[in-house]
Amino acid sequence: MLVTEMHDMHSAFVLMNAELGKENKLVKELRQIPHVKEVYGVYGVYDVLMEIEADSMETLRETITTKIRKLDGVKSTLTMIIVKD
Repeated sequence: MLVTEMHDMHSAFVLMNAELGKENKLVKELRQIPHVKEVYGVYGVYDVLMEIEADSMETLRETITTKIRKLDGVKSTLTMIIVKD
C-alpha cells in the first residue's frame, strides 16, 4: 500500500535566493510549512534548497506560490518538478 501511495505523490526541488541576512530565518520558517520535506541552507548561486512533496500537482503549486514565495525575504525561486518513472 505504501509503495502505491508514493507513486501518487508529486515532488519538486525548489532553489531560492534570499535577501541578504534573511537566509537562516527563512530556513526555520520553511521547515514549518506542510509539504516541505527537507530544507538546507546552501552556498553558491542559491541560498536555500528544499524538497516539497504533495498528493497533487495543485497542492504542490499552491504550496510554492502562496506559502513559500510570499515569505518575507524571498527574492526569487526556481522550481524543478521531479520526474517519476
